[in-house]
Amino acid sequence: MAMVALQTATPTGAMAPAPTPAAAQPALTADGDADGAKGIRVTPRALKRIRAAMAKENISPAAGGLRVGITGGGCSGLSYSIKFDTQPRERDRVYAFNQAHLDPTAGGAPPIRIFVDPKSFLYLSGMVLDYEETLLRQAFHFINPHSTKSCGCGSSFST
Repeated sequence: MAMVALQTATPTGAMAPAPTPAAAQPALTADGDADGAKGIRVTPRALKRIRAAMAKENISPAAGGLRVGITGGGCSGLSYSIKFDTQPRERDRVYAFNQAHLDPTAGGAPPIRIFVDPKSFLYLSGMVLDYEETLLRQAFHFINPHSTKSCGCGSSFST
């Protein structure tokens, strides 16, 4: 898949570097997880967008988190679901990401949490959640190692 990057001229006339493609973004591992763990990882871009969306919805990281899961349906068989939730459910896996990744002065702030139910975890383990913002699209991007086929818009997949 080819990516097209928009370059803008700097005041000196030199070209600015192209934005970093989603796949090249470093993924953050949840607090307490080992680097090689098969959990959910996020890019700093996605973590920043989650924090901004939670603030817009008046949800503090201490009072809730982002629920990521899958549902049946969609063009390719399974669809990603993403929504805010107030608390994790009994059997959820909870991934906490320290806000110091975004702002070194936010060391005392509560972590941003991601909740994943056990059924969804089977399909999402090892996934990287990124956020892409282009001229045509602003959306979370699921980089899922279990996906063998996906639809054109990237919102559904099959394994």
